[in-house]
Amino acid sequence: MAEVFQDHERLLSDIENTDPPYGQGAFWWLGQHSFIVKAGGTVFYIDPFFAPWPSRQTPPLLTPDEGKLADFVLVTHGHGDHLDPESLRGIAQASPNAVFVCPRPERGRMIHEAGVPAARVQPMTDLESIHREDVRITAIKSAHESFGEDLSNGYPFLGYLVEAGGVTFYHSGDCILYEGLITQLKKWPRFDCLFLPINGRDADRFLAGCIGNFTYQEVVEIAGALEPGLVVPSHYDMFKGNQEDPQKFVRYLEAKFPGIRHWVGAAGEKVLFPA
Repeated sequence: MAEVFQDHERLLSDIENTDPPYGQGAFWWLGQHSFIVKAGGTVFYIDPFFAPWPSRQTPPLLTPDEGKLADFVLVTHGHGDHLDPESLRGIAQASPNAVFVCPRPERGRMIHEAGVPAARVQPMTDLESIHREDVRITAIKSAHESFGEDLSNGYPFLGYLVEAGGVTFYHSGDCILYEGLITQLKKWPRFDCLFLPINGRDADRFLAGCIGNFTYQEVVEIAGALEPGLVVPSHYDMFKGNQEDPQKFVRYLEAKFPGIRHWVGAAGEKVLFPA
């Protein structure tokens, strides 16, 4: 397992003092499917998961009350390692101007469980966009084994395609490969970074209630189709029984699409994209 960056204050200082030029972004992986991304001076927290669950294999890099600097907090779906009420409550207080984006079916939980003021919650569904100054966020439906669509509220599982500071990145949330996903994503002319889960799925996990994601082979095929500036595998480290070896992804990508850059490294490390 990759080394974990453990100095909370240094991590926050690194985020605050990093100022990528137009056309470049920076990210910090926080374990599981949690990222902080900075582009165009805007800070995005994606699926922040800081709760100290005993089952964690990667410790939290921040505490909820250290959730500072956020401009947008993107929550992909309602599972506890993605919509963590404790983390969201702390971030709402530490980042008082942050906008919280979530699937429409989770709006009530964001307000009543996580304590985010209703005026700061922006619910979305598939292909809806919000545009604030030079930031555009578009929701793309995800299939977490199924779409789970609620005809009155929309899709409960979302990914987010973000355009900010001259870069475009996509975080799929938890998702399996479904017909039409790549075609939809190809409507955007380029991707500077993809954040995609590789923990996969199987019958034993499904029967135990552990809902699956892309396999590492599928993530390689997505990268080959979209040709991003950088592809970042995630969701492989956190819980025993739901892990994957990221080096399998690396070897397969290098074999099939050797020209596509990837990153696998330590949680908390700063990464600039595109290089």
